[in-house]
Amino acid sequence: MPTLVNYSGDDEFYVGGSACSADSGLFLSIGSHADVYYPPRKRARFSGPIVLGKYLFEEEKKPSIEVLPDECLFEIFRRLPGGRERSASARVSKRWLMLLSSVRNSEICRNKSTHEGSSAVNKVDKSLNDIEMISADEDLEIKCDGYLTRSLEGKKATDIRLAAIAVGTASRGGLGKLSIRGSNSTRGVTDLGLSAIAHGCPSLRVLSLWNVPYIGDEGLFEIARECPLLEKLDLCQCPVISNKGLIAIAEKCPNLTSLAIESCSNIGNDSLQAIGRCCPKLQSVTIKDCSLVGDQGVACLLSSASSILTKVKLQELNITDFSLAVIGHYGKAITNLVLCKLQNVSQKGFWVMGNARGLQKLASLTITSCWGTTDVSLEAMGKGCPNLKQMSLRKCCFVSDNGLVAFAKAAGSLESLQLEECNRITQSGILGALSNCNPKVKSLALVKCMGIRDLPLETSMLSPCESLRFLSIRACPGFGSASLAVVGKLCPQLHNLDLSGLCGISDEGLFPLLESCKAGLVKVNLSDCLNLTDKVVSALARLHGGTLELLNLEGCRKITDASLLAIADNCALLNDLDVSKCSITDSGLAALSLGVQLNLQILSLSGCSKISNKSMPFLGKLGKTLLGLNLQHCNSISSYTVEQLVENLWRCDILS
Repeated sequence: MPTLVNYSGDDEFYVGGSACSADSGLFLSIGSHADVYYPPRKRARFSGPIVLGKYLFEEEKKPSIEVLPDECLFEIFRRLPGGRERSASARVSKRWLMLLSSVRNSEICRNKSTHEGSSAVNKVDKSLNDIEMISADEDLEIKCDGYLTRSLEGKKATDIRLAAIAVGTASRGGLGKLSIRGSNSTRGVTDLGLSAIAHGCPSLRVLSLWNVPYIGDEGLFEIARECPLLEKLDLCQCPVISNKGLIAIAEKCPNLTSLAIESCSNIGNDSLQAIGRCCPKLQSVTIKDCSLVGDQGVACLLSSASSILTKVKLQELNITDFSLAVIGHYGKAITNLVLCKLQNVSQKGFWVMGNARGLQKLASLTITSCWGTTDVSLEAMGKGCPNLKQMSLRKCCFVSDNGLVAFAKAAGSLESLQLEECNRITQSGILGALSNCNPKVKSLALVKCMGIRDLPLETSMLSPCESLRFLSIRACPGFGSASLAVVGKLCPQLHNLDLSGLCGISDEGLFPLLESCKAGLVKVNLSDCLNLTDKVVSALARLHGGTLELLNLEGCRKITDASLLAIADNCALLNDLDVSKCSITDSGLAALSLGVQLNLQILSLSGCSKISNKSMPFLGKLGKTLLGLNLQHCNSISSYTVEQLVENLWRCDILS
């Protein structure tokens, strides 16, 4: 009979016979000579190895399952009944996590069988039915829509995290969107991590990879094989991915609707041809800075996917006039077109694109830094795009006044026009375009147009633009008071006015515009207009206080408390006020707090050094409606006062 061993304390081991009445689930079989019962209430404490008969026990013996090879563990893991069990197993070790993440969705066992037998096996049948229910739940889990979104950036982007996402999201609705930005410098994301996502996330629909130098074609192969529902693919700075990986996506993911490729040096024409051939649902394409992409790839893509392709962006590519001719001929469904830094496209390419008459549905066109954009080609595009509503020209140095006026006359549906750094455009061209544009135009924006000079012009021959509602003239140093007065006469129905950065305008130049706006200004931005004074703010408050909702006076050093007094007396609808870096004092805030404002939500006082702790009660009163308060660089306000405001104005976000 085996020896009965007693240890100090209450823990006891009993010989086989004395433990017969205990639950068999608590037996630990030790050889053929002894059965040891382990009480659940305490853990046996060993100070060293113990010899019982000829057997040796160690304090911490490694679980026997760990000695199994990966092949055996793999077979065990793929038979786990549900996502919760897999998630729990993944927490054991990195080895188990990586093994679980390598199990493909198609390799998970889902035993569904019909069981026949007598009543003697009813219990067995019930158990098998329970397994069937679990399997059915698992099927629902795999077929889920995939509404979860995960994003990894920088140091957090590792294969281990991707494996954890792949295993963990399977039982929580499935992963639908994955974004990886950057990579860990020592343990960066590789094909192994992306393969884990492919194996565990068959519901993936959106995949974005930015700056991941270690992910190559193998990772995309797995995504293509396991994620047939993929709809959007965004690749940026992926130097190892080549045509092979993208071709696999094209062949296996027919639901692809959006493709963006940027700075991928190994992706070229072959993959674009495959996308055009195999992805009939493609609606949006963006290709930027890919040196191997040329006319052949772009032309095949656009001609093949012409039926529903609506958005196209081509930037910094080695394409020629031929590609633009294809766009003009086959782009029948395109509504949004962006062409940027196409140095090999000439005037002929843009002219043909317009005269091909294929861009009948084009509503928005943006052209940036394309030397082929001239007066002739601009007029052709105006005539060839009858439904063009938004036009943006940036850094088009060969477009002059004649081309702008001709385009304004030809574009019969134009509603918005933006000109940025078009330095051949002068005051005459702007006024001519406003006078000759169609009656639907609502918005005009001029940014950094250095060719504009403040010259007196005869306006009697110019027709007013009654439809213009939004006027933005920013950082155009030559635009002065004389030009502003003329614009005011031509645009009497303005609602939004942005004159930020116009150092050349004065009170006298702005008065005529304020008086001409009959509809009432709603949003006004006069930031960094250094020569404006309290007089113009008082006039603005008096004439437009009944409609004004936003006023930005940041950087207007000559604005003082008198402006706040006028605002307080007249602007009842104002909800956003910025007087940063103005000459505002505590008295001005006191006047504002006693004003007629009922809904002031945003107040910015950044850089107002004359505001002190004395303003705390006034800010407290204003804070009843405030949602945002900017007190940055207000050096005369103590940190204690700010803390009090934070405590009292609990609804308001305070920057200090």
